[in-house]
Amino acid sequence: MILVTGATGNIGSALLKELHAYGAGPLRGLTRDAARAVFPEGVEVVEGDFAHPASLKPALEGVRALFLVSRLGPDAEVLQAARHAGVEHVVLVSSITVQSHPHLGPAAENLAVERLLKESGMAWTVLRPTQFASNALMWAASIRERDTVRAPYADTALPTIHPADIASVARVALTEPGHQGRTYALTGPEPVTARQQTVAIAEALGRDVPFAEISRQEARAPMVAVFGEEAADAVLDVTGGDVNDELLTVRDTVSQITGTPARPFRQWASENAAAFH
Repeated sequence: MILVTGATGNIGSALLKELHAYGAGPLRGLTRDAARAVFPEGVEVVEGDFAHPASLKPALEGVRALFLVSRLGPDAEVLQAARHAGVEHVVLVSSITVQSHPHLGPAAENLAVERLLKESGMAWTVLRPTQFASNALMWAASIRERDTVRAPYADTALPTIHPADIASVARVALTEPGHQGRTYALTGPEPVTARQQTVAIAEALGRDVPFAEISRQEARAPMVAVFGEEAADAVLDVTGGDVNDELLTVRDTVSQITGTPARPFRQWASENAAAFH
């Protein structure tokens, strides 16, 4: 049994589809609302909430391998519950900021979860993806309203990754030998700027999408209101304010592990054009 947590999210939903397509199984998907979950035929749906690790006990029963996204709840308790349930292998989604910006609070938290997993007694594989292509969904409301997309660091190019590529690597790690005890930094196939992302979305929509660069302070104010000062500054640093080679480097890890080239941002934009209509 493989349990995919966050099964309705950008990575988890793609992972369940891949695992099902490759004939892996049995499969179980964890969601907070089973009534709203739409999974491939034959995938077992279970409810659970990371905020209440005790609720995960039924989901973990009989599970051999677990796909886990860090920092969705009290990770120490979640990992302890997994170990007590007899889980043998955990594939954890962390962040490349553990390498690129270890001084930032969220990166330190991700590293702490990695250490908890490595000390748990279970086999592990750690995935450290860079910026997600799906982060562009934060512009969806503006684009739907035909307003201008406003973003800082307009011409800083990061090797943004398609969430489905993270899922593809996770599928291999969960089902094939040779990936336990490994840490993989994951990126997309090429650097892409915020300005170029809006161009790709415009091409997918078949219409212009106006774009304007704004200052860090202009971008920071609304982010602080939602995330708080530390998280807002961390996001701004890793999207252009404090870039370094670890963050900017394009890696071929996805193609090396899956045998398929990483998906470019324009593919993500084409597949998700409906979100911007």
